[in-house]
Amino acid sequence: MRIDILTLFPNMFNNILEESIIKRAIEKNLVEINLVNFRDYTPLKNGQVDDTPYGGGSGMVLRCEPIFNAIEAIKTQEAKVILLTPDGTTYDQNMAVSLKDEKHLILICGHYEGFDERIRTLVDYEISIGDFILTGGEIPAMVLVDSITRLIDGVITKGSLESESFNDNLLDYPTYTKPRVYNGLEVPEVLTSGDHAKIEKWRLDEQMKKTEAKRPDLLKK
Repeated sequence: MRIDILTLFPNMFNNILEESIIKRAIEKNLVEINLVNFRDYTPLKNGQVDDTPYGGGSGMVLRCEPIFNAIEAIKTQEAKVILLTPDGTTYDQNMAVSLKDEKHLILICGHYEGFDERIRTLVDYEISIGDFILTGGEIPAMVLVDSITRLIDGVITKGSLESESFNDNLLDYPTYTKPRVYNGLEVPEVLTSGDHAKIEKWRLDEQMKKTEAKRPDLLKK
């Protein structure tokens, strides 16, 4: 998979791309991630990418030319363009799973007060990571990169993916490791029984109880 990230602040991504699972996925050539500073694509000589809004109002609005030019320069026939915006569809695990099979993703990180409405004509998906406001689309882009990359075949083991939260719309079951007893807190006896059928039943029961208590909305799905 190839992921291109259009941003005015490429240095914000240095750590996430140079650590842990994403770094290993890049080194294994399982994913290619490119940072595109769309300031390089503005037609204005002073590097300006924003301007005051027509009709008045506070803040500055991203001009459409830099985004249009950048997309034209990097888009492939297989590309899907994603705009990170507060009024997009709320992101979830199902969306991550559907996007991990795409060959090429282009993520547009907005900034300042907003963006010229005509930029929406370029995109295939508009995505929000929640009902709150951030200073820009960089952090949401990091969320997508992390959640999608880890699902790509070969990045992490299939078994690890199958036992995670949100599979089958259930939260993950509790997990424990050594020591068996710590400060009077004991590991549930069933997990040390060696009876795999009982362990699987216990885990499913715990998933149901945890989901019902913390996220009953998931059970409705």
